[in-house]
Amino acid sequence: MPDTPSSPPEKPELQVSAAGHESIVEPLQLGKRVREIRLSQNLTLEEASKRTGLARSTLSKIENEQISPTFTAVNKLVKGLGIDIPQLFSQPRKVRRSGGRRDITRRGEGKPHPTPTYEHEMLAPQLTNKKMIPYRTTVRARSFDEYGDWVRHDGEELLYVLSGSVRFYTEFYEPVDLAEGDSAYYDCEMGHALVSTSEEDAVILWVTA
Repeated sequence: MPDTPSSPPEKPELQVSAAGHESIVEPLQLGKRVREIRLSQNLTLEEASKRTGLARSTLSKIENEQISPTFTAVNKLVKGLGIDIPQLFSQPRKVRRSGGRRDITRRGEGKPHPTPTYEHEMLAPQLTNKKMIPYRTTVRARSFDEYGDWVRHDGEELLYVLSGSVRFYTEFYEPVDLAEGDSAYYDCEMGHALVSTSEEDAVILWVTA
């Protein structure tokens, strides 16, 4: 096992980028999405507060986009509401029954989603009810210690290194170095984390199912 914290990382971290700048997630309307998920479960703010361990006032401020949730707050929301991080990325809508769907994302025109360790660019953002979530990610983290805990969520995931090199940490395996053109497929419920090892921040393609 790698030399990692005793309590292992859970997915995205939403407040400060690795460059040290605050990264507000207003383009994602995360607060609105949290409120929709809470209401879909017929929970009052008070009930959601008890489930998540977040103060009622904090939940209210998050839902009204008055504050951007921290890494810890997002973890509490995910666990307390029984959801996974990808559910926060896109809003579910009625399933389209027509055959054939298509969405083209031009270079640099994906939906940005900055975090302290990653800078995600969500691809195919116009399509709802996707069976997979593709995103291009610049890996800002340079040390496993920047996570503080394992990243884990529902589903399975494929990562493909587009440029640079990374060290791929997983909960039950030794860390492995991946270079441009290498890929890994894994169970997302297993703790995992990624750091750049190249001079420039590595860029990867991630697909979460």
